[in-house]
Amino acid sequence: MAKNIEFYDTTLRDGTQAEDFNLSVEDKLRVAQKLDELGIDYIEGGWPGSNPKDARFFREVRDLKFKHARIAAFGSTHHPRKTPEEDPNLRALIEAKTPVVTIFGKSWDIHVKEALKTTLERNLEIIEASVAYLKPHCEKLFYDAEHFFDGFKADKDYACETLKRAASAGADVLVLCDTNGGTLPHEIVEIIREVKKRLGKGVALGIHAHNDSECAVANSLMAVLEGAVQVQGTINGFGERCGNANLCSIMPNLLLKMGYEAEAKKHLHKLTEVSRYICEIANIPHPRYLPYVGRSAFAHKGGVHVSAVMRHPRTYEHIEPELVGNIRRVLVSDLSGRSNILYKAKQFGIKLAENDPMVAKIVEEVKKREAEGYQFEAAEASLELLMYRLIGEPKQYFELLGYRVFDMQNPEEGYPLVEATVMVRVPPGVGEVEHTAASGNGPVNALDNAIRKALERFYPQLKEMSLEDYKVRVLPGSPGTGAMVRVLIFSRDREDRWGTVGVSHDILEASCKALVDSLTYKLFKDRHKKT
Repeated sequence: MAKNIEFYDTTLRDGTQAEDFNLSVEDKLRVAQKLDELGIDYIEGGWPGSNPKDARFFREVRDLKFKHARIAAFGSTHHPRKTPEEDPNLRALIEAKTPVVTIFGKSWDIHVKEALKTTLERNLEIIEASVAYLKPHCEKLFYDAEHFFDGFKADKDYACETLKRAASAGADVLVLCDTNGGTLPHEIVEIIREVKKRLGKGVALGIHAHNDSECAVANSLMAVLEGAVQVQGTINGFGERCGNANLCSIMPNLLLKMGYEAEAKKHLHKLTEVSRYICEIANIPHPRYLPYVGRSAFAHKGGVHVSAVMRHPRTYEHIEPELVGNIRRVLVSDLSGRSNILYKAKQFGIKLAENDPMVAKIVEEVKKREAEGYQFEAAEASLELLMYRLIGEPKQYFELLGYRVFDMQNPEEGYPLVEATVMVRVPPGVGEVEHTAASGNGPVNALDNAIRKALERFYPQLKEMSLEDYKVRVLPGSPGTGAMVRVLIFSRDREDRWGTVGVSHDILEASCKALVDSLTYKLFKDRHKKT
């Protein structure tokens, strides 16, 4: 019989507690949709009772349609001096209206006495009452036993009693949490075996590991081997202190090597894309040395290695990189990236045979652009337009002849006055020249407004398009203000969202490149639907 496992992602909650990792509400909504594409079973959206941003996320996520994933709201057991009905945290969980609710409670006696400042018996009552109160309001209720492994080491009888109370009140899965991240794999095995003896059959267990001892992935795998049916973690291992268990390593280990089944197995080829997408959304560099999904995970440079890999990839690769959406990179040849380009070409509707010389041309151009600082993981609209240009089918609907931006200080008004002037030709090469100007909230907004103003007479459908997000990344290389920058723009209309990218020493030029691609892609996709 197939062994099934469920993946529970907490990137949007636990992951955002990592240093330098921040997501807006719009970012979180985009990430949730990407996780759904990956086949994640449960997506923890945040703690609705803790801050207005998470409360807004839960309101807006109801409007999104998910193919597989179910959204979970996270919170704590009720306050020691309140009843469940009086507790605003539990009320916020119910008002979030998610199909899944996850609450955490205290397993470690020191936390009961020092953090909750209550008695051990009262804590048991709190756990039982909180689970029982929430259970009728959701399809699934998961109980996170916070600091369980440390609590078990201190007082195994009490730690197990907290689990029994949660189970008796109706919790669907009891998630054992290594909150401090100090437990080692052999301890995970011993403790879970003892827990199963004490709780008996019919109790579903999960694992939530932190990485303070560099064992979060190993601990999660061992827990599954001991019978855990749910693994909690984050994409790329983002999380507080040293991070959470990295789902980008756990998922392929379980699904490709250990014989487990999950919805995510059908979509594992998207793993690298999702890993890099989330870094791009958070505006942080993607760690190149990550197992499975890192840029260096299947890169070969040493002469002996390259020679062997060219004859048989398995000599120095533990899996085929395509299984997780990554690519083999032979740093001294032109072979790296072909499979990735062929995959994307098929996705974009471009017909390319495997031996078509155009494939090598596209690979070369993409590698050149990446060396300049371009990244296309979150800017697939730019990649699609680039590929069409290279195969001789340029998707160009206007030509930007030039632009000028005036940014003037205005002490009387208390803020700068910004105006952009542009010249565009429609259609390119032989068409009419439009010369116009517009103001804006800053130079990029003024430039966007001026280009749209010039084009909307020819393409009125641009009025339904809006710029949704704008991110700037300073790239390694030249120091300080002389550095190259990468601009990532997300745009949307009534039906779609898309990302475009521009790179330059000049932030306005990088922004302009991304803006032009964004407008061009809108016109291209609208024309493509009609044909």
